[in-house]
Amino acid sequence: KGPRPRPRGEPLPAAVRGAALLEPGGGEAGASSEPAEGAVVWSRPSAELQSEGVAWEVSHVRSATSVSWHHRGDYLASVAPEGASRAVLLHQLSRRKSGSPFAKSKGRVEAVAFHPKKPWLCVATQRHVRIYDLASQELHKKLNPSAKWISSLSVHPGGDNLLLGSYDKRLCWFDLDLSASPYKTLRSHSLAIRSVAFHPRLPLFASASDDASVHVYHGRVYSDLMSNALIVPLKILKGHEIASHLGVMDIAWHPTQPWLFSAGADGSILLYTG
Repeated sequence: KGPRPRPRGEPLPAAVRGAALLEPGGGEAGASSEPAEGAVVWSRPSAELQSEGVAWEVSHVRSATSVSWHHRGDYLASVAPEGASRAVLLHQLSRRKSGSPFAKSKGRVEAVAFHPKKPWLCVATQRHVRIYDLASQELHKKLNPSAKWISSLSVHPGGDNLLLGSYDKRLCWFDLDLSASPYKTLRSHSLAIRSVAFHPRLPLFASASDDASVHVYHGRVYSDLMSNALIVPLKILKGHEIASHLGVMDIAWHPTQPWLFSAGADGSILLYTG
């Protein structure tokens, strides 16, 4: 079994029950109560930031490097790789509360993602991906990609497949019903992979790398459990320049269109529309 959450407060919906340990986040600015040492604090931003649409600031003990939204929109997870047992924090927007689902650290956390249909949280450390059931508070599955250092992950919208990128240039596709080892490993990038992403609706996925390119693939998943996923390379997108040995840092798909956004170390954000 995986590390068990330490329950606090009232229970939350089963879809994110692991966040039941969420602790008060500070509430409105100017509250008199002092937060406990290491606690996450929610506070109102400056008037200037509020005028730009920023509603809340959520402080972390260590620098947060990424966030992942739950499909219901009221929860998100943040990752602070140097945060040890508090490297992963779950946040509930409606109640302005935050907390850590793990009592112990299983290694340096690089990325997390919520499962789109089940109360699972996928947590990637340097060499493994652990999938935790937040409802039963147990380890559901451990994936072994044979990568030296995982950088990113993405869960297919159907929920049965997972994509993983690594700094040693591997792009791994997992069939979660098939094996704990990759169904397919691609090595098409010449430098570290920084980001991977499934399209939320279309049979597309992409990877971004320090070689300043974005690779786009067709990835079709069949409802027939006897049929393996079909993976076909489609296009290599080039538009970024390498800056300080870094290339494309992140990618994100448009929610409905076959449009892809990429953010580069060269300071530019590009939109590819096909």
